[in-house]
Amino acid sequence: MNENKPDNLPIRMSGTFSMLAILLVSVLFVFNLMFGSVSIPLEAVWQLLTGGDTDNVVWHNIMLQSRLPQAMVALGAGMALGIAGLLMQTLFRNPLAGPSVLGISSGASLGVAFVILVAGQLFGISFSQLGLFGDVSLLFAALAGSLGILLIILLVSQKVGGTLSVLIMGVMIGYLSNSLVGIMKYYSLEEDVHTYVIWGLGSFSRLPLERAQLFLMLIIIPSLGCLFLSKWLNLLSLGDNYAKNLGLRIKRSRMIIIMMSGLLTALVTAFCGPIVFIGMAVPHLAKIISRTSNHFVLILNAGILGAATALFCNLIARLPGIDTALPINSVTAFVGAPVVISVIWNRRKEQLGDS
Repeated sequence: MNENKPDNLPIRMSGTFSMLAILLVSVLFVFNLMFGSVSIPLEAVWQLLTGGDTDNVVWHNIMLQSRLPQAMVALGAGMALGIAGLLMQTLFRNPLAGPSVLGISSGASLGVAFVILVAGQLFGISFSQLGLFGDVSLLFAALAGSLGILLIILLVSQKVGGTLSVLIMGVMIGYLSNSLVGIMKYYSLEEDVHTYVIWGLGSFSRLPLERAQLFLMLIIIPSLGCLFLSKWLNLLSLGDNYAKNLGLRIKRSRMIIIMMSGLLTALVTAFCGPIVFIGMAVPHLAKIISRTSNHFVLILNAGILGAATALFCNLIARLPGIDTALPINSVTAFVGAPVVISVIWNRRKEQLGDS
């Protein structure tokens, strides 16, 4: 009986870390509601969350029109990018792979660039003047562009034999999309180029409360669906030949994994713009904390830590006392880059130690 206890220790430790990570997400979510250019007391936050009211109209408007939807979007985006990054790193066995490695974010950028930059040329107006219609058009353009690239990648994955070939094709498609965007920017109006650049910085604050709730629901459903891929990911992490000998259909499983990761990336990019480094750095944190190769646990922890990271970055982007918010990508890069650098450094030390 006692001999089995050491085998269960990593699982118990992982469960403990998961509970602590959930607590951290809850604390950061509340902090996102409390702190900013105007601080809101915890009692007022609780009243507004539970359907109550407060005498301070400013607090009410800031909470329900800005901070609550922003925190919900950050939570959903971080969760999706963390899980999508883990799927990509396992599939391609590359620690530097991320959700955008297949060019899906570039496809979303291409769709947005086509709507913003071409619209300015055809109709001679600045797209930023279109208000709500312009925002909805950007959303559908980004979703159409990203899903279009995802469809191409899925077709390629059916025809091409290895994951490396799919990876190269995705990178090349991303380069082609970026080149087309560069051409459109060169011939576009200055106001439209500025609008496109602002969109490309990424933001969690573009959605009102109703659309933020829709976004969170759209993220949670495929994120939970990724848990059913854990067995396939466990087998693929051991190598294609080993997985095939155990009865796994490599092409089908690879296509479904790409589809799920691509869908999560497409949703985040369409609603928030391209968000960098979270999907690349969070899977490494999940592996360090989980201390297991079981992808069911890894997917759970990647989603939780992704949400915590995005909420933390969003909090840093609008520190108390700062009237304007920093671009979210500048904060995510500042937080995520040291993690990726440390991974490369540690792997290099391990290689030198083995030699």
